[in-house]
Amino acid sequence: MLRIYLFLICSFYALNVFAYDHIWLLVDTTALKIEVKKGEQTIDTIDGIAIGQAGAGQKMHRGDNITPYGEYRIGWVGQRSSFHKFFGLNYPSIQDADNARRKGTIDQYTHDNIVNAHLYNHVPPQNTPLGGRIGIHGLGRSDEKIHKTMNWTHGCIALTNNQIDHLSQWVDTGTLVKIK
Repeated sequence: MLRIYLFLICSFYALNVFAYDHIWLLVDTTALKIEVKKGEQTIDTIDGIAIGQAGAGQKMHRGDNITPYGEYRIGWVGQRSSFHKFFGLNYPSIQDADNARRKGTIDQYTHDNIVNAHLYNHVPPQNTPLGGRIGIHGLGRSDEKIHKTMNWTHGCIALTNNQIDHLSQWVDTGTLVKIK
């Protein structure tokens, strides 16, 4: 009985270490791929992603269809999404909030709410003028042909359902995601 108990404990620990052990994602919006990294080593690559209809860059406001550049973390995982699976990012970041405050896109109250959410490791408000619900997701029932021919999202990073299932082995809440 003790052997079974120890085996289960070790197996659980090994799975957690595997899923979280310095794994992070590099989203290359020019090459349209995601690199799964462990430290600086690429351990997996997912090609053929789709990004926002307006490309990638500094997101200016809700509805601009831009995939934001920056460093984010996976803030929540939606297993029952209309997009098959959804890894929500903790967008907007403090840097996004600082830039938007300087430009007058958000007020001080909204800025402070975003900053405080990050300081307490919470998901920032998703209903600000900067937009929200930016993440990495599958297609759900969408047409894979459209996915392969154009960037079609409102700012998210889209993969096929098979690709998002494959990515699931590497990521969970807290995983670092760098979008360039």
